[in-house]
Amino acid sequence: MESTRDITQIAKSWLSDEYDLKTREQVQALLDADGEELVDSFYKDLEFGTGGLRGIIGPGTARINRYTIGTATQGLANYILKSFPNGKDLSVAIAHDSRNMSPEFSRIAAEVLSANGIKALLFDSLRPTPELSFTIRELGCQAGIVITASHNPKEYNGYKVYWSDGGQLVPPHDKNIIDEVESISSLNEVKFKADQALIETLGTEIDDKYVQKVKGLSLSPDIIRQKSDFKLVYTPIHGTGVELVPRCLREFGFQNILNVPEQDIPDGNFPTVPSPNPEDPRALEKAIEVAEKNNADLVLATDPDSDRVGIATRDENGKLQLLNGNQIASLLVYYVVEKNKQSLTGNEFIAKTIVTTDLLAEIAAKQNIPCHEVLTGFKFIAENIRLNEPDKKFLVGGEESFGYLVGDFVRDKDAIISCCMIAEVAVWALSKGKTLTSLLKEIYLENSFYLERLVSLTRPGKAGEDEIKGIISNLRENPPKEIDGTAIVSAADFLNGTIKDLSSEKERKLPFPKSNILQFKAEDGSSITVRPSGTEPKIKFYFGVKDELASLEGYEQTKAKLEAKLDSIEKIFLEDS
Repeated sequence: MESTRDITQIAKSWLSDEYDLKTREQVQALLDADGEELVDSFYKDLEFGTGGLRGIIGPGTARINRYTIGTATQGLANYILKSFPNGKDLSVAIAHDSRNMSPEFSRIAAEVLSANGIKALLFDSLRPTPELSFTIRELGCQAGIVITASHNPKEYNGYKVYWSDGGQLVPPHDKNIIDEVESISSLNEVKFKADQALIETLGTEIDDKYVQKVKGLSLSPDIIRQKSDFKLVYTPIHGTGVELVPRCLREFGFQNILNVPEQDIPDGNFPTVPSPNPEDPRALEKAIEVAEKNNADLVLATDPDSDRVGIATRDENGKLQLLNGNQIASLLVYYVVEKNKQSLTGNEFIAKTIVTTDLLAEIAAKQNIPCHEVLTGFKFIAENIRLNEPDKKFLVGGEESFGYLVGDFVRDKDAIISCCMIAEVAVWALSKGKTLTSLLKEIYLENSFYLERLVSLTRPGKAGEDEIKGIISNLRENPPKEIDGTAIVSAADFLNGTIKDLSSEKERKLPFPKSNILQFKAEDGSSITVRPSGTEPKIKFYFGVKDELASLEGYEQTKAKLEAKLDSIEKIFLEDS
């Protein structure tokens, strides 16, 4: 096949003296085997998705290695120099997580930047991603880099780029940097020879400033003091939260913090969990064991770069229950809105992504607070904050994939802030004689009962990428007419940038950048959204249903009804796909 010959030629180019001996030996072994791994290693160049550059560690254009990191950094350096042509003292902050090769990759990025005359501000050890976002703004950097693959499996690493506002890259910067990277035709164009005078070390002074800003977010310090016996368990799952999350919790006033000792050890192999993803219930199992043994009220678990958090909380019967991302977001939004309602000026707003529960918008609407909806990816929430400042004040926002933000001094999802605020919501609820689960039921009662489900199909490699393209193309060409027997009233194609009202057949433009997403909504409030992941070899199906909760006594019956509807939608829709 032509594609195979192209791949072989590209792979052979990695046998030149431009590449180190170990890499050449690895590539030669791939060529000798001439199998699927060769194709998967070279079939494409890594691209920036919703979370930046991310891939399996190894040799090849489709992998994460010193050369793909170096080339990406050279492209970034070229773009910074073009964007700030008269700039002096240009600087980029760099952080990394606990993953394999993260320290080495962050050092390579620093060396390439310095070789291009740009000051590299490199953290002295692993740091959370949200602190990197804070640091860019605090130090007035032109950009930032964090080496992380977030919650991906251990084989992965990645490269996130942030712009001067502290947010991840959004159009046009992302495309412009990709253009710069793609214009590099030879590895000789990548400047690997560092100017050590332009590499500076960042240490605890930034930690101290960040911690004080987090502490200032507390809305119920008196209640925390009154609930000094509140017991919680925290685990960083071998990641970057190990220092700052407990420290910030203590600054909030929480003193009874238990840990999971074996998970306090930063380790890119994540030896105690199948996956370091707090969306995966298995990632919280050891922390839940500690909570059960010590009768703790709350479990908090953050992913390796500390931008996502999962929780388990005691229900009304004292049983620990896991909450999903939409439920956690709903509790946070409800609490922040409730605590701010006496001081609202009319300029406040919240934000969510298009795949996150509409319950957030309902909660905010009760206080006449607008809910700004953006594309999937927290970078678009950050962009929305920037576009609305200083006239509008961002209060809180979130996405269903366990990422949340309170306040605006960070411009990315922040699990450190979220851990502190979730714990505060828990003691606030206790002060009113409620658990987080009973508070959630009351939120449903006051608004509507929303229930959502995410189903991901993993399809790795080139063959998987082709299959994912086929699934979404088929849905685009043959869209469904109903959702579980209820007529679809609107169909949105974010790639074409249009939404059609199916009753009138009228189309209108969507107020979003173009993205490969399809969304269908039915008369009864049910919804289906389909999109390929921007960071993993997956296609994601978001199913949502809603109903009215007439009484707290009817909770279980209403929930069962909604679960059955989700089961039916999932079965029918995935069979059709």
